[in-house]
Amino acid sequence: MASENICSACSWSPTRQEDCRYNSHVKIFYGVSNRGVWSLGSNLILKERSIEPPNFESLNIRFLAERTSIPIPKIVEEWQEDNGTYFLLTKRIQGHTLSEIWPTMSGADKERVAKQTAEYVMQLRELHSNRMECLGGRPLYSAFLFPNGYGIGHGPFSSDDELWAEMSLALSNVPEEIRLGLRQRMPSAAPYTFTHSDLTNVNIIVDNGNLVGILDWESSGYFPVWWEFTCAGIGLGQEDKEWKELLRKHLPDHTEARNFWLDFFALRKYPNLDERGLSFLNSCGLSMPNEA
Repeated sequence: MASENICSACSWSPTRQEDCRYNSHVKIFYGVSNRGVWSLGSNLILKERSIEPPNFESLNIRFLAERTSIPIPKIVEEWQEDNGTYFLLTKRIQGHTLSEIWPTMSGADKERVAKQTAEYVMQLRELHSNRMECLGGRPLYSAFLFPNGYGIGHGPFSSDDELWAEMSLALSNVPEEIRLGLRQRMPSAAPYTFTHSDLTNVNIIVDNGNLVGILDWESSGYFPVWWEFTCAGIGLGQEDKEWKELLRKHLPDHTEARNFWLDFFALRKYPNLDERGLSFLNSCGLSMPNEA
């Protein structure tokens, strides 16, 4: 008999599953790269991943639990295996992710959740550092702020010039004149403010039309004061875009910084620029070399 495919999650073959009446209530519901997330019944969540950074979730959760009233997961246990695998066991926040229920929510409920989320985020606005860093002097991780490589740590940084020097590594193909024009538009990063940096709709838990939890703090840290508003403009799909447009209405306005970042992110593709990148060149009175 030909060998059967073994499930990578439960290690059982199809035949073994068919021959057993047991129906497990331990389910994997998310997996990407080297990580997975399991529901253990209805009350616990188990995260499994490598020990490679960014892996600061438990550190950040404990930090925020002491300093804010933000509804965050409660840690039950964490441990590391000899093979370099890390586990984090937390209490499950009861409710539904915003991504699950967005199409069925009323406009009033959507507005209420956005306002409640912003009110909690305002507690983060009071948490400052003298450097842009993750807790304990660890580097920052963001593929959107530093798009020159995924999973690479950056910083800490103590000034706008240090931040720009790192960001501009993604613009190595861009002529210096264009880079200088963009640098002049970069708003000051101070005060360096604790930032979630991924308020996507899958990280917002809602119950009965109210916010009850904010998840996924593993990459949070002290970023430029404008970064929460700016990255809340990065929509991952139409519904997430709608959610973040609503959320930004209730956050401190950093539209100037968001426009700066949008131009920066567009220029990283130079010379294969999209409409945004070409528009920036035109606004500076510049043109592509072959158009001069």
